[in-house]
Amino acid sequence: MRLNYPVIFPLNQLTYVGEDDSKFFCQIHGRRFNALSSRYMLPADEEEVRRSELQHKTIQFLFNGKNYVGPIADILTPKEGKERCRVLDLGTGGGFWAIDLADEFPSAEVIGVDLAPIQPREVPANCTFELCDLDQFYLPYPSEHFDVIHARFMHTGIENYPRFLHEIARMLRPGGLVILIEPDTEPIADEKSASHFTRSGQPSGMRGWFTLWENYRRCLRDKGIDVNIPPELSNLVASTGAFDRIVAQEGNIPIGFWPKDPVALSIGQLAWMNYDIMLPAMKPLFLSAGMRDWEAKKLIEEAHQDLYYPLVRASSRLHIVHAIKKAKHP
Repeated sequence: MRLNYPVIFPLNQLTYVGEDDSKFFCQIHGRRFNALSSRYMLPADEEEVRRSELQHKTIQFLFNGKNYVGPIADILTPKEGKERCRVLDLGTGGGFWAIDLADEFPSAEVIGVDLAPIQPREVPANCTFELCDLDQFYLPYPSEHFDVIHARFMHTGIENYPRFLHEIARMLRPGGLVILIEPDTEPIADEKSASHFTRSGQPSGMRGWFTLWENYRRCLRDKGIDVNIPPELSNLVASTGAFDRIVAQEGNIPIGFWPKDPVALSIGQLAWMNYDIMLPAMKPLFLSAGMRDWEAKKLIEEAHQDLYYPLVRASSRLHIVHAIKKAKHP
């Protein structure tokens, strides 16, 4: 049972979350948000925890029942004479990945980090959660300390993502594994991206859906987020100069009930439920960006119409990269 867990602030001050965690939250336009960062503008409430779980299950289906890609099992298998392995899960959300990994590798120490204490308080003995704003120049963790670092669905809260990757490289021991998973924010219909429809002048068949994502991307840019990070993940990892054996993959995620393959259909159903929750969660971001209430409501309703009654096959794209930190040379 973890009734208290540490909070790491930018100046490395340490405190603990107790039974009353209200000071770590704030209310914005009727939804509960984290109080550590104003850049990450999706809620931190029960609905968002449910969405975090849907994302976790989607990835498990995509990875054929596993929680990861890359040689994580080899790295985390206990070896005689070596100290305990350590895993860092950045942007842990509801903590589902960290908990699953702690269960699978009971000899490893697993730390999940997020902006808000929305994780379970009852977790495996080798799993702990910490609060930290990861959108800072230096992260408050030791160098060459972790064997595995995992970060997914979090580039929308990081202003300087290349610097974030350099910090990951610093914290990872030589021979350690990084796993990055980020969704593309450009919508896709019938296997054609928004950019294609813009260039061709053809209708997408999902005008409300595409308009919502166009506005979402604009709001992210206004907050200093580079929306082109996901498709550039592998290049950014390579540009650190700290990694080799870089493997880049793309996961095409159907949205809805159109796939014929049973696994793809399950992924599509989970993705549909994820977006059904996410669309209204965007409203505080739109309002904070200056959009009027009726405009935000209309934008979300029209996107929901396309989600509920699709005329085309909607999908999204995940960018997945894993790499090994280079060994030191004498």
